[in-house]
Amino acid sequence: MLDPKIQVRPLTPEEEARRRKRSVAIALALGAMVLLFFALTIAKLGPQVLSRPL
Repeated sequence: MLDPKIQVRPLTPEEEARRRKRSVAIALALGAMVLLFFALTIAKLGPQVLSRPL
């Protein structure tokens, strides 16, 4: 619940641009971490994981 005493000022275009760049950087870092974990998992399972019977 918002406190009525707190006033929120609108962001300047410069602040909005910085927020967007920071969000993109966080998203890219998260995506890289997901890909790293995926690659490490596949590497740990070994090459035979693709030639197993279904």
